[in-house]
Amino acid sequence: MASFKKAEPVSALLRDTTTGEPKKSRGEYRKEKDLEEDRKAGTAPAMVDVDSGRDINPHIPQFIAQTPWYVPSEGPTLKHQRPHPERQNQLSEIDDWYQRGTTGKAATKFRKGACENCGAMTHKKKDCFERPRKSEAKHTGMDIAADDYLQPKLKLGFDAKRDRWNGYDPETHKDVVREFEELEEARKMYKAEKIKEENAMGTKDKEEDKQEVQEVHEDEDKYAEDADMAGVSVDMDSRTRITVRNLRIREDTAKYLHNLAENAPYYDPKSRSMRENPFQGVKGKEAEAAKFQGENFIRYSGEVADANEAQVFAWQARCQGINVHAIAEPTKLEALKKQYEKEKSSVKDDARTLLVEKYGGAEHLEAPPKELLMAQSERYVEYSAKGKLIKGEERPLARSIYEEDLYPGNHTSVWGSWWEAGKWGYKCCHQTLKQAYCVPVKKTATLATPKEAVAETIETKPNTSKEIESKKVEPKEEEESKKGNSEESSNESENAEEEEEEEELDSEAEREREKEFAEEKRKREETAKRRERKRDKRKRKKERKHKEGREVRKRRRDSTASSSSSSDSDSDEESRKKRDLEKAIKAEKKQKKRARKEDEFGDRQRKYNSTYETKAPTEVQVEAFHLTRIHSSDPMANYMKDK
Repeated sequence: MASFKKAEPVSALLRDTTTGEPKKSRGEYRKEKDLEEDRKAGTAPAMVDVDSGRDINPHIPQFIAQTPWYVPSEGPTLKHQRPHPERQNQLSEIDDWYQRGTTGKAATKFRKGACENCGAMTHKKKDCFERPRKSEAKHTGMDIAADDYLQPKLKLGFDAKRDRWNGYDPETHKDVVREFEELEEARKMYKAEKIKEENAMGTKDKEEDKQEVQEVHEDEDKYAEDADMAGVSVDMDSRTRITVRNLRIREDTAKYLHNLAENAPYYDPKSRSMRENPFQGVKGKEAEAAKFQGENFIRYSGEVADANEAQVFAWQARCQGINVHAIAEPTKLEALKKQYEKEKSSVKDDARTLLVEKYGGAEHLEAPPKELLMAQSERYVEYSAKGKLIKGEERPLARSIYEEDLYPGNHTSVWGSWWEAGKWGYKCCHQTLKQAYCVPVKKTATLATPKEAVAETIETKPNTSKEIESKKVEPKEEEESKKGNSEESSNESENAEEEEEEEELDSEAEREREKEFAEEKRKREETAKRRERKRDKRKRKKERKHKEGREVRKRRRDSTASSSSSSDSDSDEESRKKRDLEKAIKAEKKQKKRARKEDEFGDRQRKYNSTYETKAPTEVQVEAFHLTRIHSSDPMANYMKDK
């Protein structure tokens, strides 16, 4: 935009008595021109509207920004381009419309000036829509009709007069919905009757016809609305159906619906373009991000980058005094760019040669190709569905620079594998000091665990025989309760109590402790008995459920030879292995699912593994691991994950 120049009327120019010399010099005009260019480039602040106080776009043409001579202004302004409130017509609002129906209130007697036929005040007899009465309301004064609403005087604009939805009542759409529901219900009833008739035929051929008829009905229902529309070419045969109404697939998601967040990429509805990727940086949306990456990649692909580099080179050359233009002289610009690149590479090579001759080290510049640096090769490797190598060589695993499987201080576990009372320690000896030496402990009749051995060595006051015996009995009872031998555990515990009763208790604290142990013992015995009863109940239920199957198998075993018995045992063994393998696969999948979930939550919400016991996996677990394993180099890895 040009600089502001105050427009003066002709009368003011006629009254001007200047000498005729220009008011501004050539240098002042040049300064205004430079200021205008700086404003367009953004290096100088834009002009401010004196009326509104907002900035004026410097790219607005002068004939638009300049105020005419008949509009007085004291500075740059765009007030003359905006609508004037005093000249605007006061039109009706968008929600104003004619009211329909009657008020619902009727008079009790005939009023002067009302309709002689029905007695309403809002119209005359010639405009009455009621049937002409034999005895008019004017003479009888009875059955006066309700008055209509007085219609407002609406002042509609150009668009409001031509709006076909102006004054539409949404309540009328309920009739359309009700009619559609009635048709849908009738269609379902007809389909049910048709199926009943076809089922009554009872032959296989009729069943096949039934399936075909059902598919045709479903297809007719699906494409009925499309077939009724004008300009649609639809073949209702399911084998040769072709729809040519619109080439756009309606299942495709629109661009602006990919990401509805507040900070989502901007969607331009005019050009129907979304420049950025709507799923850029969104975790868990990698597959959706690959489908649509935005239109920005087109601006940086192909020859666009070369054209941008040429433009930048032309600007830099013009700053150095070389007269070249990227659009007017593209051939000259390309020749200059090639010459510049050649001289730049030669100067760079000469400088490197001088440095190598002076300081040496040429052997370090001879690096292998980039393909070998990134461990890229053309070796063909093929994997099976289980992840095993079928063809090719296995990729070597990266070895750690740290020493592994080393346990200093005579330990058999790492520090941190055991936790209790807010302290970490070693699982092998239950010591909480990190640099402590492992004390080998032998499990005797009185000490069952390393924890008890450490407690025995640390405590200054020796424990009584009752405490030691109770520690011994508790793990035994737990193991025996799991096996179901509740009778033997109770006998051993009674013998231990008889021996303990012979000893004298020195303090009241020991008596209370004895009561607690007895209560715990009683609870464990009740729990063991309850488990035994449940186990017997399940066993009886299972026997009752499979009684018929066992009788059938018994008759078969009696009728066949000894070879059949061996084959039955083999089949039972195979079925058992199959069941174990299915259980192992389910457990492996559950473990992987839990690991992925914990990885999403992060390390802060991950549970502790202090109670985890390390033991060798079984053959079934190893086979389940190989069946569910997905190799990272397998080209079908993503397919298996999706499956």
